[in-house]
Amino acid sequence: MENSAEFEPLALIWGTILSLYQGLISRLPQIGLALITLVLILVAATIIRKVITTIMKRARTRSALIRLAGNLIVIASWIIAIAVAVTIVFPSITPANLIAGLGLTTVAIGFAFKDIFENFLAGVIILARKKMRIGDVIEVDDVFGRVEDIQIRETHVRDTSGELIIVPNAHLFKNPVEVQTDQPLRRQDLVVGVDYDADMRQVRDTLQKALDGCETVDRTKDTEVKCVGFGGSSIDFKLLWWADSQPAKQRNTYDEVAFAVKDALDEAGVTIPFPQSTLSFREEAWPVRIANREGRDQPAG
Repeated sequence: MENSAEFEPLALIWGTILSLYQGLISRLPQIGLALITLVLILVAATIIRKVITTIMKRARTRSALIRLAGNLIVIASWIIAIAVAVTIVFPSITPANLIAGLGLTTVAIGFAFKDIFENFLAGVIILARKKMRIGDVIEVDDVFGRVEDIQIRETHVRDTSGELIIVPNAHLFKNPVEVQTDQPLRRQDLVVGVDYDADMRQVRDTLQKALDGCETVDRTKDTEVKCVGFGGSSIDFKLLWWADSQPAKQRNTYDEVAFAVKDALDEAGVTIPFPQSTLSFREEAWPVRIANREGRDQPAG
């Protein structure tokens, strides 16, 4: 009795192994068919990936978006191939059960990696639209610089002082982005104040001539000089012109126009005033103040 009790676990283990072996042998045709189906699906996915990649390259799609499409095709093909292979080997598992299991898994993963998927989807949308390209100068919130790379989850922006700023794509998608180099030309403006004694028509003609004489001002678009207000100590004129949209060119044109305006006004004898304040003292108020103070200083009778 003791010997038979000692060998019962070994017999149980051996019986389990034997049943698994017999089940494997009985399912060899299904396993072979599943492997063949798996290989065929992956080969078809490879062909589809090459065709789609070629089409996207001919359409001059961004390289990051091409890589994304290829990766998605590979992931989808593996999921489909494994699901089909499982249903072939285990007929009791239906496609509906697999889809339900994948749905629950996807929801759990989505909650766990919400920020990652949010940046991922934002990156796909950013890559799909054409308005922000590599090399553009953008400004969003406190970020200002040139776009160096657009990836699936983040965008690399090089600040004008040389630092690299890594911006999550969800931040770019949720906030207004100013693309300063979307067009080759960008309008620049300069406000100049002149003395109230100056002739306004002469000042406008002088400023217009100075503006039109600058080399960095674009000749294909009109320039404007308009009076925009009467300040506390000056009459204000605004100069409007178009120049190259690159930041360095914008600084150069502003510098040239500012020098030209100052030289032209000096030559015309027009003064650019500084803020002034006029203080007025009412002399008749002083005796009243002195009398009131003397009345407060006298002791109460």
